[in-house]
Amino acid sequence: MIRVQAEDFDPGAEIAALTDGKTSIGGVASFIGLVRDVADGEHVSAMTLEHYPGMTERQLEEVEREAHSRWPLDASLIIHRYGRLEPGDRIVLVVTASAHRQAALDSCAFLIDWLKTKAPFWKVEDTDTGERWVEARTSDDEAAARWQQNDGSGRAGG
Repeated sequence: MIRVQAEDFDPGAEIAALTDGKTSIGGVASFIGLVRDVADGEHVSAMTLEHYPGMTERQLEEVEREAHSRWPLDASLIIHRYGRLEPGDRIVLVVTASAHRQAALDSCAFLIDWLKTKAPFWKVEDTDTGERWVEARTSDDEAAARWQQNDGSGRAGG
């Protein structure tokens, strides 16, 4: 399930809704991304995320489909926010659920890494020296690349 929204979300309520009544689930993994107040040594007072409605959801659905093709997932959820957010605000929630904990943990890490590089969001930070666009980071590309070296077992290689 994919949602792109301006509104905040309740992680506990989202996880409960995703797993309620699914007794085959043995493990749930989750990740919550928050806005930091410091980036590249500068104070950040806000971050604004922009996206193209429709295109963003399609890309997120593709990433989610890839996770389901690699691991035996019973459920998954990606919520990504847009708009103006302040330090401490939640940006993203990723939840994966499977009969087995390792599949839940690996698929959650995969989704986080791929969202950082494949989700079409544009981010502007408000800093003490003015606005600046957030550039793609080499470390995010490297994290996502480890999932390209899959050994066929559903786990990342390398």
